[in-house]
Amino acid sequence: MLATLVIFLREGIEASMIVAILLAYLDRLGRREYFKDVFLGVGAALLLATGGGVAAYLTISSYDGSRVQTIFETVTYILAAAVLTYMTFWMRNHARSISTELRSKADAAFNGKARWGLGLLAFQAVGREGLETVVFTLAIIFSTSTASALTGAIIGLAGSLVVAFFIYRLGHRLNMSRFFTVIGCLLMVFAAGLLADTVQNLQELGWLRVLDVPMWHTGNILSEDSSFGDVLHSFFGYSDSPTPLQLIVYVAYLAIVIAAFLGLRSALRAHKAPQPAVES
Repeated sequence: MLATLVIFLREGIEASMIVAILLAYLDRLGRREYFKDVFLGVGAALLLATGGGVAAYLTISSYDGSRVQTIFETVTYILAAAVLTYMTFWMRNHARSISTELRSKADAAFNGKARWGLGLLAFQAVGREGLETVVFTLAIIFSTSTASALTGAIIGLAGSLVVAFFIYRLGHRLNMSRFFTVIGCLLMVFAAGLLADTVQNLQELGWLRVLDVPMWHTGNILSEDSSFGDVLHSFFGYSDSPTPLQLIVYVAYLAIVIAAFLGLRSALRAHKAPQPAVES
């Protein structure tokens, strides 16, 4: 539940922020007649993402417990971890400029057929967030219960709408850069868990026969199948029978990406800071 909550909170806020920027810009230009076109683009993107996600889930669920499902899960874990890592670094570098970029694209749309251009802009922007959410949700839903994942998704989406309202009203007072930094670190912990699950699946498939003997068994203390164990597994990558390779991949990934994420962010801040004047 925790994993889908954070994912839907993060993606919902970013999508809402994009829509709010577009609507606020159109309102400022006195072009409110184009609001409906933005909403049409948003609706089409959400329908496409939801339909694709449901179709993928129902298809792979028909192979429940089979080798095919394990392979599909493994590919999904790798894809989700890669996209999570990329988007976290991308948002850190573009959080300040996303508003300017959207306004520039909106201006370009006015030069052509504004109605279709704005709808397509909203579709592309929100559709990207929707497809990312589908990939992450598929990765989560196969490592936790469906009810738990859906509960987290609903809470996260509701929370994102509340936060989006305050962003719209008090956007200039909120430190979005800091928000995405905190959420980014949490999501990289989740990505580390996905990579650990990837290693586990590869070892179960017999494709990675190295360091595959479990180091300990804590199922009698806290099983992955218990409610709390399920939360720890789906978000933090907890395993009641971890292998050495799982632990190595988990720790190495976190050490590298968080050090790079926080280190580069500090370097960028230092680079942008005004330099003291040199007295002659």
